[in-house]
Amino acid sequence: MKRSLQDNSKLFYWKNRDQEEVDFVIQQGTKIIDLIQVCWSFDQARTREREVRSLLKASRELRCNRLLVITYDEERREKFSWFGFEGEVDFVPARKWLLRK
Repeated sequence: MKRSLQDNSKLFYWKNRDQEEVDFVIQQGTKIIDLIQVCWSFDQARTREREVRSLLKASRELRCNRLLVITYDEERREKFSWFGFEGEVDFVPARKWLLRK
């Protein structure tokens, strides 16, 4: 799926052969600039693992280090090293993310 954004960015989603997904991939020109997951809550370990694993795998494949999870109310930065993948993920409440855009 591809849609044009106002600043000539393009919006995609990412899905691999294992059916793991990243909700939003933002591209400017030939460079991927953001990988974004949207998740109501990160309280359950299974949800955390699924969402972060997908981000880390997409990060490696698409060569993008700006990883973001938009949540209902969590705000922090956390380093992950799972499944042979590493990355730093920012968690931002939806209301703050919407206001800064």
